[in-house]
Amino acid sequence: MNRTQHSDRPLVLGIESSCDETGVGIVRGTALLTNTVSSSMEEHVRFGGVIPEIASRAHLDAFVPTLRQALADADVTLEEVDAIAVTSGPGLAGALMVGVCAAKALAVATGKPLYAINHLVAHVGVGLLQDGVRDPNAGPGSLPENGLPENSLPENLGALLVSGGHTEILRIRSITDDVELLGSTIDDAAGEAYDKVARLLGLGYPGGPAIDALAPSGNAKAIRFPRGLSQPKYMGTAEEPGPHRYDWSFSGLKTAVARCVEQFEARGEEVPVADIAAAFQEAVVDVITSKAVLACREHGITELLLGGGVAANSRLRQLTEQRCSAAGIRLTVPPLSLCTDNGAMVAALGAQLVMAGAAPSGIGFAPDSSMPVTTVSA
Repeated sequence: MNRTQHSDRPLVLGIESSCDETGVGIVRGTALLTNTVSSSMEEHVRFGGVIPEIASRAHLDAFVPTLRQALADADVTLEEVDAIAVTSGPGLAGALMVGVCAAKALAVATGKPLYAINHLVAHVGVGLLQDGVRDPNAGPGSLPENGLPENSLPENLGALLVSGGHTEILRIRSITDDVELLGSTIDDAAGEAYDKVARLLGLGYPGGPAIDALAPSGNAKAIRFPRGLSQPKYMGTAEEPGPHRYDWSFSGLKTAVARCVEQFEARGEEVPVADIAAAFQEAVVDVITSKAVLACREHGITELLLGGGVAANSRLRQLTEQRCSAAGIRLTVPPLSLCTDNGAMVAALGAQLVMAGAAPSGIGFAPDSSMPVTTVSA
């Protein structure tokens, strides 16, 4: 790659295969050219969750057609690409392997530099893409009209990542080399809890959209479900923080919902599915937003990016916007299509690494299913 020619607006192809979406995205600097995604979700529905072997085989089938479609939509060729970026972790080991092997093959065949990208940090990098600064259908909490500043992330930036596999609050000093984990879930991720509760309520998979659609018809105050790790012994104070001040736990909430359903059934009463869905969702978004805003206030974070698949949840967007506004925090939420796993976010972070002059990863790295969020690139 000619760094002097393309260092300011590199053309980067990003590949994502960490779970059940095969994504290929192409960006030029911070301009999004295409975001092509092939999902295998329908193949997992009857199992009530993602089956790793099925996901891996689906990636194998979908990768070449998805790549061809992305190149055609962006109207570019592989020869024109300056660099390739690929999710190397975290994620499902077999699924990651498909994307990484494909990216290595492309890098060897084309001679392009290859960057191994952290999937979670990529959810932050997607906030820099200027082509998706507004989503008219996103509702409350959508990306502000001007988006994030072009080519740079603002100072005092934090990120709240909420997905099927992760719930984390981060402080971002530099998207290319300085990401700090402030808090995370100690058991189930929020999206995982949604799927499990939806199964208990007979709502099917994926659980997030089903519960979000049903909750408005229920009474969120009808049942009081627990907010995990919110007791004083876990929270502590700003001066003497408790062991889990900014952490979450959703396993107890899931158990509480199960016991609630069992009690209604034991009494021979109809289970109030809508009320339980509404109360469960309120418990999740309440504890997520309260702890995230607390972390922001106590660490001087004035800009917050909300990302991950559960960022599509309407109530999470609404309450995050309300609480950030009350705390003087500017909230950014990418369009819905860029919240879920996709290749565009991988390309976006890859472009940031290229523009920062970071050395490519080469082809000697291996996928890391448990890659820590503090590792931006392998």
